[in-house]
Parts: sequence; C-alpha cells; structure tokens
Amino acid sequence: MGAVIRPVGTFLFTDARHLQIATLSSLLLFLLFFHDFAPDIKVVFMTVLSALIAQIFFCWVFIFNHRDAEAQSFYLKKLRVSVPLWLIKTDFRSPFITSLSLCLLLKANALWVFPLAALAAIGSKFLIRHKDKHIFNPANFAIVAGLIVFPDLVWVSPGQWGADIWLGFALAAAAVLVLSTARRGDMALLFLGFWGALLLGRALWLGDPLEIPLHQFQSGALLIFAFFMISDPKTTPDHLLGRVMFAAATALLAFTLQFEFQVREALFYALFATCVSVPFIDSVLKAKTYQWGNA
Repeated sequence: MGAVIRPVGTFLFTDARHLQIATLSSLLLFLLFFHDFAPDIKVVFMTVLSALIAQIFFCWVFIFNHRDAEAQSFYLKKLRVSVPLWLIKTDFRSPFITSLSLCLLLKANALWVFPLAALAAIGSKFLIRHKDKHIFNPANFAIVAGLIVFPDLVWVSPGQWGADIWLGFALAAAAVLVLSTARRGDMALLFLGFWGALLLGRALWLGDPLEIPLHQFQSGALLIFAFFMISDPKTTPDHLLGRVMFAAATALLAFTLQFEFQVREALFYALFATCVSVPFIDSVLKAKTYQWGNA
C-alpha cells in the first residue's frame, strides 16, 4: 500500500496546480452528486473540453515549432499509436483549473456561452501578455468579458453553499496554500484580511450586528476568488510590497463597487481592473518572477 500512496503524494506536491485541481474537482463532484445547485453535467463537459482544446490550439500556434514538432513523435506501445511530442508537452493543468473555476462560478442562459468563455479564458493567457506573464487571471477575464458582452445572458453564482460546505471548502483551500509550492498564500490572506476589515468597519460604522459581515464573508464565490484567482502567481506582483498594495487596491475597489454602486460582481470587476497595474508595479518593485514548478 505504501508503495502506491507515495508516488501519488509525490505527484501532488510537485506542483501547486495539482492540489488546486484536486480541491476544485472534489468540490465540483460533491455538488454534482449531493446538491441541486450544481452546474449541469453538459456545462461541465463542454467547459472543460473547450478549455483543453483551446490550450492545445494556442500551444501549437504560439509555442511549438511546427516543423520540428511534426517530425518528432512519441510511440505509445500499448495503444500502438504515435503521438506528436508537442501534444505530449502541452501543459493541461492551467486549463483544468480555469475550466473548473468557470464551472463553479459562471452561469448563463445559453449553452454556447460556456465553450466561448473557456476559449476566451485560455486565449487571454497567450494573447494578452507582458514579458513572461499574462496580464489577467484567465477565469476572471472570461467572467468579466461575458458580463460585459452578454449582460442579458451571463451572471455569476454567489456560491452560497451553506455554512458546512463553505467551512469545509475554506479549510481545504487554505490547506492547498499551506502545502503547495506556489508561495502566493500571502495574496489570498492579504485580500481576505483587507476585505474582512472593510466589511467589519462598515458594520461598526452603520451599527449593524456582527452577524451581517460574517454572513457576507461566507460566500463560495469569495473563496474561489481569493484562493484560486487573486492568488494566481502569474498575474500578481512579484514583490511582497507590491502584493500588499495589489490586495489592498482590489479589496477597496471591490468594496466601493459593491456597496456604493451596488455592483453584484464587484470582486471580478475589481480584479480585472487592478491586474492592469501589475506590469507597472513589477517595473518599480523588482523581484524574481515566479515560475510554475519552482519550490
């Protein structure tokens, strides 16, 4: 038994994205089997498949040398087929995380919206870049693009799963940050700290009972946003001070949009806006750029 468990554990901890995929997929499966407000299975299939296909396409166009890739192949003995090396080298972890996040958050009145959102999410990684980093978190980009382009068709599920599911997912997501090698746990904690302080300050200012900010904090969308979007090391500032500024600005902008302008999807719009500032922050506060797989 030990010989089987050890390789699995080693695989999980070699990259932070393995733990993220395990956490998001576990939540999605739990909702599919035990709750009525889970996404339709057709939505899950179309979103995930579209993200994977988009990843293959954009990797083929932007990364791999077509002639060399076609000339080389990897022979799978059991299947007796030859597979191009560029396809084997294509990284599918990021599109899995993106598509799972979309499945859990994005809602639409038309099925065709979901593959289009997956395409937009993956495409944004390759098309909207600055140096070695993409500007926007892919899932957040797709959500905001959908809200802007199709306002009558697209909305975001707040993810009010109930206290038990919320607490369980919060603990699992926090464990991912502690155990992973991404070293961006500070982003999630910084944002949640600023956001919680703003909610608490508002309640005290208005004389509201503390149950109100506590209830506002118990949102599934907030957890996915904090642990799997704003904590994305490829779209956040490299320097610690820059991440503090980034988290504070995102929290303050989201708070203003939600409570002053009554924007329901304030978190996603705020992150979309503040991501534009990351190249400037990185140019002023210089630090080593994170690379996936680095401990």
